[in-house]
Amino acid sequence: MRRNLFFLVAVLLAACSAPNESGGAPKSASGAKYTIALIPKGLGHQFWLTVKQGGEAAGKELGVEIIWTGPAKETEVARQISIVQDMVSRPVNAIVMAACDANALVDTIKSAMDAGVPVVTIDSGVNSDVPVSFVATDNIKGAEIAAATLSDLIGGEGKVGLLPFVPGAATSEMREQGFKQGLAKFPNVELVSTLHTNSDVAKALAVTSDMLTAHPDLKGIFAANEPGAIGAIQALEAAGKAGAVKIVAFDASAEELDALRRGVIHALIVQDPYRMGHDGVKAAIDHLEGRPIEKRIDTGVTVVTLDNLDSPEVQKLVGSK
Repeated sequence: MRRNLFFLVAVLLAACSAPNESGGAPKSASGAKYTIALIPKGLGHQFWLTVKQGGEAAGKELGVEIIWTGPAKETEVARQISIVQDMVSRPVNAIVMAACDANALVDTIKSAMDAGVPVVTIDSGVNSDVPVSFVATDNIKGAEIAAATLSDLIGGEGKVGLLPFVPGAATSEMREQGFKQGLAKFPNVELVSTLHTNSDVAKALAVTSDMLTAHPDLKGIFAANEPGAIGAIQALEAAGKAGAVKIVAFDASAEELDALRRGVIHALIVQDPYRMGHDGVKAAIDHLEGRPIEKRIDTGVTVVTLDNLDSPEVQKLVGSK
C-alpha cells in the first residue's frame, strides 16, 4: 500500500513538472497558450479602439489571451512605463505596444527583453533596435503625401500651418519631419506655424485659434492625428472659416469622416490600425514560436477624399466607423 502511494505521488510530481504544449512557456489562466499584453499610447481615441479590435481578432485566431491596458492619455509616459513593468512582473509571454515617448521607453523595453518578455512596437516606436519588430505606417512617407495633397488643395501657393501632437513621441516627430520634407518640394507654399496639440481636442482648438489669429490669410492646415483634426475643425467653425481653410489630417474617426462629407476636412491620410493590432500580435506569436519575422512591417496609408470615400477599398478601412 505504501509503495503504491509513493508511486502515485511520484507520478503526480512528474506531471506537474512536465513541459506544456508551448515548450515550457506558461499558459494563461484562461488556458490560452500565450498571454500577450497589448498596450496603446492612450485608451480614449477611436484609433486605439480599432487597434484593440485587430489585436483581439488575432488573439481569437491564434488561441491567445489578450490583456488590453494602457494610460488614459498619450502624454502619460510615466504611467505607461509602470504598466509595462507590471506586465513583465505578471508575467506575460510578450508585449505589443505603441510607445508614448521614443526615448523614455527605451530602457523599459530593454529591461522587458532582458527579463525574457519580447516586445513588438506598433504605430509609434522607440529610438532603439531592441524591439523584435516594429509594425506601423511609414509616417514620414505618409506626411510627405499629406504635404503634396495640401499643396494641391491650395493651388500650390500660400501659407499653411502644422499641428503635430506630443513632443518626443516618435510618430508625431516623424509626421512633422515628413510634412516639412514634403513641403520643400513646393517653394511657393510657406509653413508659418507649428503648434503641438498634446493629442487633446481642447488644446488643438486653442492653438488653431491662435494660429488663425496670427495668420488670418492662412490657406491650409495639416493635423497630424485625430484629436488635432477635431480641434482644428472646431476652431475653423468658430472662426467662420470652415471649408475656406483646407485641412488634411491623419486618421479616420467618425467625426473626421463626417467633416470630410461636410467639406470641412478635404483629405484624410488613413492608416490601418486594425492591421497594426492584428499583425503586431501575430508578430509576437511568430517570435515566440521561433518563426522569422521582419524587423519593420509597413501597414501602409491611403489618401481618402470625397471622390473615393465610398469605394469598396476605402470602405473596408473606414466603413465600420
